[in-house]
Amino acid sequence: MSDEDYVYDEASGEWVPASQLAASAEEVVEVRDSVGNLLADGDQVTLIKDLTVKGAGQTLKRGTLIKSIRLTGDPQEIDCKFDGIKGLVLRAEFVRKR
Repeated sequence: MSDEDYVYDEASGEWVPASQLAASAEEVVEVRDSVGNLLADGDQVTLIKDLTVKGAGQTLKRGTLIKSIRLTGDPQEIDCKFDGIKGLVLRAEFVRKR
């Protein structure tokens, strides 16, 4: 029997070796903007069209600068902050890297 640690993987419902789980966790999701530029945490983006923000009663205009984005792990979504809007998540297809 091996002395290797095992970790419960909630996605598969099985006990897997910790080394195997660590290898699968290193997979990085590539997020690309509307023109194909690779986005990373901390990048600045601009909006390419007017977007109505649900629940905020506000419209973000084309050309609005969004600073310091964060990647969510989804290849189509980015998390960001904007004055007066909490928890703003934008689709990558509506932004362009600055």
